[in-house]
Amino acid sequence: MTARDEKRALLIAGPTASGKSALALEKAAALNGVIVNADALQVYAPLRILSARPTAQEEALAPHRLYGHIGAEQPCSVASWLAGARREMDAAWEQGLLPIITGGTGLYFRALEQGLAPVPPIPNEVRSHWRSFTGDHHAELARRDPAMAAKLQPADRQRITRALEVIDATGRSLLDWQRQGQDKAPLAGVRVDRIFMDVPRAELHARAEARFDAMIAAGALDEARALMHLDPELPVMKAIGLPELIAHLKGEITLEESVTQAKAATRQYIKRQIIWWRGQMRHWS
Repeated sequence: MTARDEKRALLIAGPTASGKSALALEKAAALNGVIVNADALQVYAPLRILSARPTAQEEALAPHRLYGHIGAEQPCSVASWLAGARREMDAAWEQGLLPIITGGTGLYFRALEQGLAPVPPIPNEVRSHWRSFTGDHHAELARRDPAMAAKLQPADRQRITRALEVIDATGRSLLDWQRQGQDKAPLAGVRVDRIFMDVPRAELHARAEARFDAMIAAGALDEARALMHLDPELPVMKAIGLPELIAHLKGEITLEESVTQAKAATRQYIKRQIIWWRGQMRHWS
């Protein structure tokens, strides 16, 4: 049965430096696949080195989609990425190819599988009220929306606040909005195989540090120099290692200090990725 006869997709996720891209290439060759990027930084054209984007030689080995297709000053929301991913998966299925979605951005995978809740904009006064609320957020949510409260830990302040904003502004539980989005998820009705790259933390750290040294050797400083004039609040400027290298280029720290700080930031990023995945995507395990 071909991909055109039955819609199938392979998802490959995991923390940075876990080997996702190499596995995706292997699977693309074996399964007649097209690789679709699910990394929020690898979408940016000027970030080939610092985002660890596949090289031009690697891209020539299999079709790659949604890599380096956005300019540095253009934001890429989850919704815009999802629209692109849906388009690329539909094109793959039409050609009888297997979409292989790979990357480390958990929100992208969650949107693929669960869709995006079509919640209307929250009025500023409602948002301000709940973000400045000094009472017990979880208890308040349990009173107003017990079903949603039961799904959230009392310490999860950010998600509880969001749930309070939604039910206050719309009169509907965030759960209802999420179910509505899930019905329209790109992978609804698709046969999905999932691979999470579970690599021991010490090995991940060693790989990431070696990779950053290789980035420096490959011209990461020149890549940073070309971006240092941009607004530091742009999403592209959040690439791990970029702020540290720009600080060096401005004369604020030595190159050795910038590399040390970038490697520490990478270790923290790996930790956040793993914690997020374990909390949000337990069905992958």
